[in-house]
Amino acid sequence: MRTRIKICGITRVEDAETAISCGADAIGLIFYGPSPRAVSIRQAADIADSLPALVHVVGVFVDPNKKEIDTVLSKVRLTLLQFHGSESAEFCNGFGMPYIKTLRMSDDAEPEIYAQSYPQACALLLDTYESERYGGTGSAFSWERAKQCQSSPVIIAGGIEASNVSTALTKSGAYGVDVSSGVESSLGQKNTEKIQSFICAVREHDQMQTHKREADWP
Repeated sequence: MRTRIKICGITRVEDAETAISCGADAIGLIFYGPSPRAVSIRQAADIADSLPALVHVVGVFVDPNKKEIDTVLSKVRLTLLQFHGSESAEFCNGFGMPYIKTLRMSDDAEPEIYAQSYPQACALLLDTYESERYGGTGSAFSWERAKQCQSSPVIIAGGIEASNVSTALTKSGAYGVDVSSGVESSLGQKNTEKIQSFICAVREHDQMQTHKREADWP
């Protein structure tokens, strides 16, 4: 199975175009003011409008109110929502759009129990826990913990880059990866070579897994 790739924290049209041309499946636009990668509605609309069909444009929110999301949806061509805070399942289900729910992996986090609380989520994104930061930490959690979740597709984030993504996928068994700081030159500024290297590393991992399965066939 091909690993899905999301490049998050996009702030420039050229970075979005690079990500997609290199083979990313989705880009993430952050609508959370305290984030150094936050975008305005105008920025987000320009980025979304620059992308071709069949590309997921994910809007990332942290404990928003309904009006905030409705305003973004009225002006930006999003295809997926991502809720990164403590939003309830009822709230997440209220926009008539597919969504990803994030769980920050504190010591007591239980991915399977959490996933069961959001049965309509199309995936569970597991990210590193830091009390004062929501994503983009550059730090990893214990990827093996992702295998606790069996009822939802899992996407992993946090501290992933080209040099360790194959290990992260092997240990986690994840369906997809979400990268931000691991492909940056500076906060919010993506690096073309790092994006290329990251996506190549994921595809090489996929090929190795395919060859391994074929070798194991009787």
